[in-house]
Amino acid sequence: MIKLENIRVSQGSFQLEDLNLEIPESAYAALMGRSGCGKTTVMEIICGLRPILSGQIYLGNLKVTLMKPAERGVGYVPQDRALFPTMRVRHQLAFSLQLRKQPVEIISDRVKELASWLEIEHLLDRMPEGLSGGEAQRVALGRAMACRPRVLCLDEPLSALDEALHEEMCALLQRIHKETKITILHVTHSKTEARRLANQLWLFKDGSVQKETG
Repeated sequence: MIKLENIRVSQGSFQLEDLNLEIPESAYAALMGRSGCGKTTVMEIICGLRPILSGQIYLGNLKVTLMKPAERGVGYVPQDRALFPTMRVRHQLAFSLQLRKQPVEIISDRVKELASWLEIEHLLDRMPEGLSGGEAQRVALGRAMACRPRVLCLDEPLSALDEALHEEMCALLQRIHKETKITILHVTHSKTEARRLANQLWLFKDGSVQKETG
């Protein structure tokens, strides 16, 4: 579950007032709206990457408003994927587990599990440079999922992919949701994409987030 309650954010000329959003446990929600309306800001608020002036943030049954990003149980795939340029794929997948000082054996097993699940075993010793768009997106998803988060935030995860790769990644995201039951918030400009993947559609309109019905 994701719940934002009376959130207020201000940065320069950009402001959000009394933002409210509630996504049920295990839902796949899509968030749409014009460029600059605040979609990415919502994700950064959930992840703890954007400070808020007031309001409360709940993930699952926890109030996480004051928690650090690493404590929130959120996996985040930013629009540019943000893969570490000097780190091989296997180390990208292991990164968050190493930060949490997990035992080497557990890290190794999890990396193998993710690589098999995402069908990227053949990429483990590759550097990010030269990966295709679909390959890089799979690595970014694996890195976000490594710590078994309760919430997954995806910022335009299928943008800039050709038609074949777009279809492939849609199928992968559907499989991830079906098999993990994770709560997903997916930002997209494509209503077709949103309707295909999501069971809830939210729209930014007049400075607030509204659930689309019908």
